[in-house]
Amino acid sequence: MFDLDKWQEIFNTISKHKLRTGLTALGVFWGIFMLVFLMGAGKGLENGVTGLFGDRAKNSLYMGGRFTSKPYKGMAPGRSIRFTNDDVTAIRSRFKDQIAYVAPRMWMASGEVTRKGMSAAFDVRGDGPDLIHIDPIKIFEGRFINELDVNEKRKVAVIGRQVKNVLFEKDENAIGEYIQFKGVEYKVIGIVKSSRRGNQGMEDEKTIFLPLSTVQQIRNRPNHIGWFACAMHPNVKVSAVEDKIKVLLKERHSIAPNDLQAFWAENVEEQFAEVQGLFFGIEFLVWFVGIGSLLAGVIGVGNIMLIVVKERTKEIGIRKALGATPNSIVSMILLESVFLTTIAGYIGLAAGTIVVSLLNVAVGEGTEFYGNPEVDMGVAVTALIILIICGALTGLVPAMQASRVNPVVALKDE
Repeated sequence: MFDLDKWQEIFNTISKHKLRTGLTALGVFWGIFMLVFLMGAGKGLENGVTGLFGDRAKNSLYMGGRFTSKPYKGMAPGRSIRFTNDDVTAIRSRFKDQIAYVAPRMWMASGEVTRKGMSAAFDVRGDGPDLIHIDPIKIFEGRFINELDVNEKRKVAVIGRQVKNVLFEKDENAIGEYIQFKGVEYKVIGIVKSSRRGNQGMEDEKTIFLPLSTVQQIRNRPNHIGWFACAMHPNVKVSAVEDKIKVLLKERHSIAPNDLQAFWAENVEEQFAEVQGLFFGIEFLVWFVGIGSLLAGVIGVGNIMLIVVKERTKEIGIRKALGATPNSIVSMILLESVFLTTIAGYIGLAAGTIVVSLLNVAVGEGTEFYGNPEVDMGVAVTALIILIICGALTGLVPAMQASRVNPVVALKDE
């Protein structure tokens, strides 16, 4: 039941001690504000760093050849290891139950790409159909390279959006048109966009993709590849397959079993796990600092309520002498504690959310390592509710103390 007199007393007490009340509320406000702000800022950092992976398959492995470092079977160290189409076929066959996609690749030497008087230098590389399932690129228009393109060594090209913007007019349709590279024309069959953010995303969209077999023919290396990427089936760990692939390749290229320098490998699953571990630590730090700030605010409320009880000892004694019950005394002190905590906490929550929203607007699409700061409102509201409960529990101590005041002693109190 709403008790107007009780609320009038609370507001009267607050108005008489504006500075004390304001400083107490500031502690609670700052606690919830810092928690919300740190959560938002930490999420922005997480979005930025994980955005560097984009939609790249998190269970993928990239591998290429280097130079041998140990003699083996009469062969001297320092041999250059170059993978072949046969290696890819062997990997597909041996690990078909573990590997879902294998994408061999070969780079072309950089050169000028031209079209109707427009020209610029772009990365050009030969790829296969599986790449679209591994790398962080998605079809924007048209289609990607398919098996028929590779088998027939077609002169077709898939271009990044930045390539399209440079070589074509703004509203011009690029699909079906031709671009020229090193004196050879290639028909544009698709345009891709990158899901990665920052400079890496820009580099993806400044690339031209040709069929692998076409590039092998141009470079007169019909069976060679530069390196390959592969993605595992769901629930298959990359680390469980990586060493097996290395053993197979060492057998095929006569490399010493203990030679650790013959290949380079990039385990995306491990990299992503390291990033996830980093942000778990950051999240723990955010909550540690935030909870510390919240506790400081709640303890401040408890201390102030103890002072309030001390100042109002005689008043409480008079109330009890006139017949006030201990429950009514407890509810009066608790209500003031909860009211102060709720108002200050709500304002802190609102202010933190507004600051994070303004930060999001200021950042815009974000930088390479930071973007889209946001607050999980469910978590923030839960934190506010816990704060209010803690405020009530903290106020319970002085409230219980007030309920035990002896009217006779209180009336003698100076």
